[in-house]
Amino acid sequence: MKPLSHIIETCLYVDDLAAAEHFYSEVLGLELFSKEAGKFVFYKMTEAMLLIFDPRASDGAAHELPDHGATGPGHICFRMDDAEFPAWREQLAKHGVAVEMEFTWPNGARSLYFRDPAGNSLELAPWRIWDAENAP
Repeated sequence: MKPLSHIIETCLYVDDLAAAEHFYSEVLGLELFSKEAGKFVFYKMTEAMLLIFDPRASDGAAHELPDHGATGPGHICFRMDDAEFPAWREQLAKHGVAVEMEFTWPNGARSLYFRDPAGNSLELAPWRIWDAENAP
């Protein structure tokens, strides 16, 4: 069997789905795939899905799937090209999103850290932040 190579879906949990939908659609420009009021908003990306749930609606009583969820802020790093760094900084500022940190990795790659309306930690960075010299 081959090693696993991709993550198909990633989940975040929020207490205000309308605020999350506005943020992920309007600020980050993600493509809305599906939504159900009071339960979730799903976003389709090139080769992955971002699932955003209200944690109160993701217990086993609400559906057939196993319980899942988290409390407290989660983290996602979205991939961007190095050249897009200034444009993303400008996009966030235009929408009043504070950049929590700009970090430069040992190989010169840069990350932007900021929060969504629910307090989840989001990062924008090029794939090369995980070059061998940066590995923990």
